Amino acid sequence: MQLDTLRTRVDEIDTALIDLFAARMDVVTEIAAYKRGAGLPIFDPAREAEKLEVLSGRVRPELLPYARELFEMLFTLSRRLQDAEGR
Repeated sequence: MQLDTLRTRVDEIDTALIDLFAARMDVVTEIAAYKRGAGLPIFDPAREAEKLEVLSGRVRPELLPYARELFEMLFTLSRRLQDAEGR
């Protein structure tokens, strides 16, 4: 396969990823409002650990450390956004 073709595929995936990221963060904003109203903490370590476990089962073993890092970063960004929404 040609490099240009591969790069085009990556660009298309990146576009889908950024759209999904924005949608995820929109829902995170709604979660923040719910948590504020219910007096719940932003950080739920048990929920994050559970999600990492489930998501880890959906990826090829050689990608596992990268997938975990990706979702750990998403969780961190989600908490930061929730914190910002609460100010």
